Amino acid sequence: MRTSRRIAIAVGSALLLLSSAVQASAAPSPEVMSIEQDLQKNDHTIGSQIRRVEGDTSTPESKEKAARPQPEAGVLATVAGMDVASYQQNVDWAYWWGQGKRFVWTKATEGTSYKNPYFAQQYNGSYNQGFIRGAYHFALPNVSGGAAQADYFVNNGGGWSKDGKTLPGALDMEYNPYGATCYGLSQSAMGAWIRAFHDRYQQRTGRWPVIYTSTSWWSTCVGSSQNFGGTVPLWIARYASSVGTLPYGWGFYTVWQYTSSPLDQNTFNGAYDRLQALANG
Repeated sequence: MRTSRRIAIAVGSALLLLSSAVQASAAPSPEVMSIEQDLQKNDHTIGSQIRRVEGDTSTPESKEKAARPQPEAGVLATVAGMDVASYQQNVDWAYWWGQGKRFVWTKATEGTSYKNPYFAQQYNGSYNQGFIRGAYHFALPNVSGGAAQADYFVNNGGGWSKDGKTLPGALDMEYNPYGATCYGLSQSAMGAWIRAFHDRYQQRTGRWPVIYTSTSWWSTCVGSSQNFGGTVPLWIARYASSVGTLPYGWGFYTVWQYTSSPLDQNTFNGAYDRLQALANG
């Protein structure tokens, strides 16, 4: 009896150890958990901080009005587009093509540490469907220089090729998700940071980047310290029925992000052949 009892206790202990080992192996390691947390922490979609601060006042009526050709800009046609990031995961590009979307920017990078894990499916999948596509970079001007972030962007999907279907990369400048609105930089320092990114991107790709921003953020954080209107296409964010006042230096906009519902929707300020011209450089 004593022998049988000792055997039962030993078997029970072994099973308990085995169960603990299985549970430990099934749970993510601290290293994996840290990586996942960093990915989520540093994955800010384009416009997310503008919506957080400025809100989204678009309505069904304002969306319909915003999507029309804009007579004040003197254009006869516009092109519908969108933008995506990792939270959309693998995108059904055939569906969005069927919804009339014809161009897209996909998030590639943020700062100098984040890369979109779904970038290849989103960037290449849209291209294969027929979209004119580009990549964008969410700037963190307080963690590294503008040139360094331009290099990181280009090295991780943000480049350009003259194939008629690739847009110049977009620099996403918006409110700091971690703290001070302007990342602790003065207007002159912020303008210089953007200039450094702008110049390095052109050196690396032969194209000037598109700049995405809101008038409110730009007026607060850059002001009139730099003028990019002569080289940079403006991608303006304003979730209402009209674009409103543009940031300093620009007399017209190239792309308008006018709502975030049911996804970020954009309109190109011109006909399809002008969109192709932007891609071709």
